Amino acid sequence: MHNQATLRTVARAGLWSALAFVLNLTWEIAHVRLYTIWMEADGPGIAWAVLHCSLGDAVIALAMFALAGTMLWHLDWPMSHPWAGGAIFVVGALAYTVWSEWHNVYRAGNWGNAASMPTVFGIGLSPLLQWLILPPMMVGAYRTAYRALNMSRNQAGV
Repeated sequence: MHNQATLRTVARAGLWSALAFVLNLTWEIAHVRLYTIWMEADGPGIAWAVLHCSLGDAVIALAMFALAGTMLWHLDWPMSHPWAGGAIFVVGALAYTVWSEWHNVYRAGNWGNAASMPTVFGIGLSPLLQWLILPPMMVGAYRTAYRALNMSRNQAGV
């Protein structure tokens, strides 16, 4: 029984992480031109930055998935509490993003915004929009995939 619960937890986290990686990779590819790396690095350097940032975004998404699950006492919150879990996710991700953008751009100098990056109080608009737009998409995709996986499992008699 305990092993089944662990497997379900790992499966949920894995599904969430996979969706997060794909959606954030797409976003990173779309907005990389808004950073100075686009003008400063070569192709492999840009590709590495996009991959690195997408993996980091997937980790942020997984941490917010766990935070929402912990706060709601339901790891299946995308199915049982999508609005409350989504709100927790968005607030947490935005708070982290504001800190991360401020720290990495202005304190550590790890990356810079190109002149074409619109900002809100000095924070890039694109990463803010990323964590406003992608979480609802992730919840919807998760719910769709979860239902499809459960339907195919039920049809297979598992």
